[in-house]
Amino acid sequence: MLKKDWPRFWKGFWQLADPKIWIASTVPMAVGAALAYGIEGKFSLYWLFWSMIGVYLIEIGKNAINEFVDYESGVDRYVAPDKRTPFSGGKKVIVDGILSVSEVKAIAVWTMALAGLIGVYIVLYREPSVLWIGAAGFILSIIYSLPPFKLCYRGFGEITVGLTFGPLVLCGTYLVQAHRISFEAVLASLILGFLIANVLLINEFPDYEADLRGNKRNWVVRLGKKRATLLYFTLFAAAFATCPVLAYISGNPVFLLPLCAYPIAKNAVKIAKIYYNDIPNLIQANAKTVQVYQLTGLTLIIGAIFSKFLQ
Repeated sequence: MLKKDWPRFWKGFWQLADPKIWIASTVPMAVGAALAYGIEGKFSLYWLFWSMIGVYLIEIGKNAINEFVDYESGVDRYVAPDKRTPFSGGKKVIVDGILSVSEVKAIAVWTMALAGLIGVYIVLYREPSVLWIGAAGFILSIIYSLPPFKLCYRGFGEITVGLTFGPLVLCGTYLVQAHRISFEAVLASLILGFLIANVLLINEFPDYEADLRGNKRNWVVRLGKKRATLLYFTLFAAAFATCPVLAYISGNPVFLLPLCAYPIAKNAVKIAKIYYNDIPNLIQANAKTVQVYQLTGLTLIIGAIFSKFLQ
């Protein structure tokens, strides 16, 4: 690569990496570490650091794979200008001519390889049993969009995202910190899993026409926008219904705090039901869904830390 190309390449790399969406993995890692401290009294900043670096690299690799697959399938090229939003349409590095397909593929290979090496390091020197969780997350991130599996094209994308950023990331972090997995961690991971799946679901609405044309059969395409709003409501309901169960099982009433995000979620569902076909107005629901996810993560961390004082 010519020296004069490096500014273009790094601009494209960071647009592809999109650090602002790392909140999707930062929240469950932070909650997992907080739960390990609150319930087990165990916390290692060093191993949390390496866990986060490994997961962030997988996120970049997953973004890169998804970017070139969606470009080659035509999905990203079919998105009309008036349907492009900050929450949908991919990272736009190929369609906007910032990176080539070969450069995006190279980024995918290198970031996933580095993530794999970090995973091996954690398994060998910290917690051997995390191998299976790490391997599952690693493989799912690759086959999420890569042929011939293309999970997100076959209706398994929402489930994969919920499973990966919920149970796998949170319980994996907890395991690395505490050397075991608690039932409280599993319940908290389900809450975040439902919510992050909902973030993906609402972000699929603006891409509906392009996904339909490109045969990307996610659940918005399968159900249609109007009926998909019912699934949107159901995922919120499942997350909030799990909070009292977590509070009861843990004996910690502070785990009811995530319910304070309910009014935001209720408003988001109302917006989605009215504006599911009006992208400029629907964006409010996209933003509010992210807010619910962030607020729920923060309140779970508060509850986890408070568990330390209940013991």
